[in-house]
Amino acid sequence: MRTLAGWPLVGSTPEIVMGLSRIHDYFISHNKHNELSTATTSAIGIPRHVHTSNPINIEHILKTNFENYIKGPEFHNALADVFGGGIFNANGEEWKFQRKTASNIFNIKNFRDHFTDIFVEELDFMVENIWDKAAESHEVIDFQEIMYKFTLDSFIRIGFGAKINSLGNKSQVPFAVAFDSAQRLVMPRFVNLSWPITEAIQRTLFPWIPTVQTHLKVIDKFAHKVIEERREQLSRGEEHGDILSRFMTARDLSDKKLGNTELRDVVLNFIIAGRDTTAQALSWTFYMLMCHPRVEKKLLDEINTMVPIEIMHDPVELYKTVKNMNYAHAVFYEVLRLYPSVPLNQKYALNDDIWPDGTHIRKGDYILWAPYGQGRNEALWGPDAKMFKPERWILDDGRLNREPSSKWTAFHGGPRACLGQNLATLEALVAIIFLVRRYKFSLSHAQDITYQVSLTLPMKYGMKVSVQRR
Repeated sequence: MRTLAGWPLVGSTPEIVMGLSRIHDYFISHNKHNELSTATTSAIGIPRHVHTSNPINIEHILKTNFENYIKGPEFHNALADVFGGGIFNANGEEWKFQRKTASNIFNIKNFRDHFTDIFVEELDFMVENIWDKAAESHEVIDFQEIMYKFTLDSFIRIGFGAKINSLGNKSQVPFAVAFDSAQRLVMPRFVNLSWPITEAIQRTLFPWIPTVQTHLKVIDKFAHKVIEERREQLSRGEEHGDILSRFMTARDLSDKKLGNTELRDVVLNFIIAGRDTTAQALSWTFYMLMCHPRVEKKLLDEINTMVPIEIMHDPVELYKTVKNMNYAHAVFYEVLRLYPSVPLNQKYALNDDIWPDGTHIRKGDYILWAPYGQGRNEALWGPDAKMFKPERWILDDGRLNREPSSKWTAFHGGPRACLGQNLATLEALVAIIFLVRRYKFSLSHAQDITYQVSLTLPMKYGMKVSVQRR
């Protein structure tokens, strides 16, 4: 294991702070020889961080010695006011309770009969009210903004059982703006452990600048309003199949029903897990398709061959068909290899440990691995690692290739593997089928398509496109 070079006394602090806006490339730059490396980073005021790109270590962290690696105090404290005790921020029995309760809603019947129907309804609205009109008027549209609205509307319905119709609203939806802004503002907390002090100073000296707390008021107002409305509905004997209703009838570890704060935390965590990540994955997917016409044509051929027009609005048949579309899956998996929705992961070591590559881990170490950098590592993916090539996911006999989660960590792995993996994949592929079949998208000129540093991987400046009907 090597220690990354740093400055005297302050270690890598200047490099990390100055490079925060390109933090995902930071991990690539220190792996110039495409090794399966493990290294430590030191910085003033920050505990020792050990980061690895070696799949055997990641397998150990996520599966073999899973109980030793938790979210940790740094992660929990930075996100506590936004995510509370939700599944993203929970550990131990609290996490197990939430995962078990939520898993009951992620079943084949709901996927086939309920979720697909929601996605088709929202896509129909999007097609008629946004893309058809843009094709007629030649209007330039921010593709990522529309995907955010689509996934927000979908996951608010799945999570809260409510409709906010952001797709039908040309102005920004306050809840969505507050949700995005809160996530963006908490990211610097991971390299600034004195953030409670600096944020308090900012509130005092610059009270007109919105803070995390400013946005949380908007988020909490929306969440509590929906929760109270649902309580009334359930008291009248109504039945609802959304995540909120599922948790309202569940009992916590003390055999008590969850209060408004716990319900708010649970549902908001599932919305960020599904809404943000899927919207960003769709945006990066269409960026790749516009940059690679060969792939777009091959994908369109599969869609036209496998998805007859008559099943486009038959959720049951559409769900069955999507599962067997290998090239569509390959395109989506390849996008997530290069543009993983969670580009940087962190754990905390509860006890000393020794990794398979011989690295000695100390109690209290923070552990990092970077899916964004892993996806570009030639030692893992070969000399064409930086190329967009969906064919790497198709085996010689035509079956879909299944890479281990320690190599392709887009959906995490082990006991904490993403509970919504199949749901996110279903939503993305249904959207891809609807949009690729109907439209030819083109990138507007003179754009800087790059990532915004956040908990996930949004496009920093969005993505402006024009659209034509096929």
